[in-house]
Amino acid sequence: MNLPNSITLSRLLGLPIVVYCLYSNEITVRWIGFGVFVVAALTDWLDGYLARKLDLVTDLGKFLDPLVDKLLILIPLLILIDLHLVSAVGVCLILARELTIAGWRVGQTQISGANIWGKLKTTSQIVAIAMIIAPLSSDLGWSIANWHLYCAISFWLAVALTLISGLIYVIPTKTQA
Repeated sequence: MNLPNSITLSRLLGLPIVVYCLYSNEITVRWIGFGVFVVAALTDWLDGYLARKLDLVTDLGKFLDPLVDKLLILIPLLILIDLHLVSAVGVCLILARELTIAGWRVGQTQISGANIWGKLKTTSQIVAIAMIIAPLSSDLGWSIANWHLYCAISFWLAVALTLISGLIYVIPTKTQA
């Protein structure tokens, strides 16, 4: 197992911490969960960068990276449903797209890396989740109502980009004659 693939798998180690922290009522613990989630999300960029820079791109990495990304996104989203912080409908749309693409990829003879739409999808999902789990309070001078609106917009933008990227992924490209 090479370094980028090891970094990919390390993202999984933060998930139990994030889950525990999301269920906490302690602001400090919630901030820890936020920090662990952001660090785990940043390793997504790091493993890809190192794989390309060190010429260590592998089929295993192309398979593992999106799988671990899905867990990093879907597990917190499921917790956020339970906490009534996101729409179950939106999360179901994200889950449906992810399962559809995963099933579609099984039939592919060659595993391709993420395109720009896949990267936008993942980035928008990470930003939305990070915004939602950030335990901001009115003590910080934020208008909580406005912040909740920004979080909702960010979440639904992530849902839209998820669906768009899924359509782009499966629509056949025209080959030049």
